[in-house]
Amino acid sequence: MNNCKSELLVRRATPEDATAILEVYAPYVKKTAITFEYEVPSLEEYKKRIIKISSRYPFLVAEEQDVIVGYAYASTFKERTAYDWSVETSIYIDQTKKSKGLGKKLYHTLEQILKEQNVTNLCACISYPNPESISFHKALGYKEVAHFHKCGYKFNTWYDMIWMEKFVNPHSHVPDSFIPVNQIPENSGGGL
Repeated sequence: MNNCKSELLVRRATPEDATAILEVYAPYVKKTAITFEYEVPSLEEYKKRIIKISSRYPFLVAEEQDVIVGYAYASTFKERTAYDWSVETSIYIDQTKKSKGLGKKLYHTLEQILKEQNVTNLCACISYPNPESISFHKALGYKEVAHFHKCGYKFNTWYDMIWMEKFVNPHSHVPDSFIPVNQIPENSGGGL
């Protein structure tokens, strides 16, 4: 387990965290185009998402004083086996807790676990314009690699989408096999 200033704890999420995670996520769905989801998922749906993602990738929560204030996870980039070394990353922080280092701590821990899983490419899909998220990802070493125009429609507005990418492991001629997160010991370097 990892502690950060102001008693920040980063740990693996469980299905029991779904209610608190939805409290962080719901304002993004209801009031922003940061996510292109129109409706807040049900509690049961979100529990299923946590279970599905956690079977293969890290799904992390950040807690302050036993309250979940943010979460981050990696998910499948594309379904084909050749993409096993690439993931899509996502992060959501309680909107009242931004700019306090929570996102950096979550992403740093996420990256450490993904490195242990032998992942090479981290890909972030970001609605555009979204200068806050773009700046955050740039500060962490992501680079813009694609810009798609007017591909998402929400709140009576067309939004662009960009992809940003970061390499966290070398692209060797024969890469080490991808390791599902449930095979990474929780007490290892990044495993939590």
